[in-house]
Amino acid sequence: MNKEKNSDKGNLVYFIVICIITAFGGFLFGFDTAVISGAISPLTDYFQLENNPVLLGWTVSSVLLGSVLGAAVSGIADKIGRKKTLIIAGLLFSISAFGSAIAESLTFFIIARLIGGFGVGIAAMVVPLYISEISPPKIRGRMVSMYQLSITIGVLIAYFTNEYFRSLSETYIAEVKSGSLIGWVISDVWRIMLGSELIPALLFLFLLFIVPRSPRFAMSKGMKEEAYKTLSKINGYTIAKKELVEIEEAISHEEGTFSQLFKPTLRKATFIALFLAIISQLSGIDIILHYGPLILERAGLSFGESLYGQIVFGIVLVLFTILAMWKVDHMGRKKLLLIGNVGVVLSLFIIGYLFYLNNGNETALIVAISLFIASFSFSLGPIPWIIMSEIFPTKVRGRAMALGTLTLFGANWLVAQLFPWLSSVLGEHGTFWLLATISMLTFPFIFKVLPETKGKSLEEIENYWTKK
Repeated sequence: MNKEKNSDKGNLVYFIVICIITAFGGFLFGFDTAVISGAISPLTDYFQLENNPVLLGWTVSSVLLGSVLGAAVSGIADKIGRKKTLIIAGLLFSISAFGSAIAESLTFFIIARLIGGFGVGIAAMVVPLYISEISPPKIRGRMVSMYQLSITIGVLIAYFTNEYFRSLSETYIAEVKSGSLIGWVISDVWRIMLGSELIPALLFLFLLFIVPRSPRFAMSKGMKEEAYKTLSKINGYTIAKKELVEIEEAISHEEGTFSQLFKPTLRKATFIALFLAIISQLSGIDIILHYGPLILERAGLSFGESLYGQIVFGIVLVLFTILAMWKVDHMGRKKLLLIGNVGVVLSLFIIGYLFYLNNGNETALIVAISLFIASFSFSLGPIPWIIMSEIFPTKVRGRAMALGTLTLFGANWLVAQLFPWLSSVLGEHGTFWLLATISMLTFPFIFKVLPETKGKSLEEIENYWTKK
């Protein structure tokens, strides 16, 4: 009986440890996609991309095309489980980091980046899905936001390591022997920038083996005892019994086919997920994450100064994602999204105006970009992932997340691929004004279409669509 009383309290430490380990996949996502930003200038010199904006765009965006492909197959999480799918992602991150570091040709480099992108696409879908399925309703938004926080920390660490390795390279380049391994790495600093991801990737792989299967996935496969064991360890046996009944009842009425997403019951939920996936990326956040140093260099800063500016952006990204974690279950999804989108639209117009003036306003530009990142980080950054992970039934949640993630990375890849070309045609000012105009579409969507899901269990949200 004492054992039951203790188990009825749940184990908060166990739950948080599981979430942190799983969210580490988000860290790798952020690191992998952001590390290229500091390597653009040395890569451009090494592969002679100065006069080829389309090929430069392909070099940077290849990881995002890989993400699209990874997201396309990430629905396998409904068949083999969330945990096994994350292990596959960890292997892909490791292979990509090593391959990128040793590449001698642009083709080999791009293949290695595509493999890493494949891992990004898988992790981006499965991590928030898993966290959503094990989290209590009252803190689910906060815990899924942990995934977005881990992405931003990965981005920030990538910026710090890029600057550290750049500084190291400039300090020791004259002292190392040409032809030596150290000389090879120091002279081609992008190798160690990209290869450093191998360490966290291997750590992620190791830690995954202590993570349990998702209880909702286990139930969908008939492993009721295992599901109950995990739920009781997290929430205590009383809540676990209640959840088990709700999950069992919900699963008994679900269809597990992809076509279910487009039937009348879930058609609106699918539209919401796809709209948020597309609009979050068309705001242009990945232009800053991938091309930030290049943008600042074009505004008049040196390569070293631009990397310091990128670190400022990374710090803002982390701080305001923490704000989202703090407020999303209190203020709700809709209110945060509305406030954040106002800041996104205004800051994009200001960034475009500063480029239009073109009169040495580097400090004002860094402030405006920081405002954009702050606004994005507590709204369009975490909220699409939260909503996508909670509005679909268990049997199709993996497929729905795969579709949403595929769409998100498709939009992401398109923006990253087209930015060098758009900026050459429209100019930087015209490109940012275009993104601001597109972002205005979010306002009618928030008011007319988006439901509020804070505080509701996954089964309550599912019943909402059924009743509709």
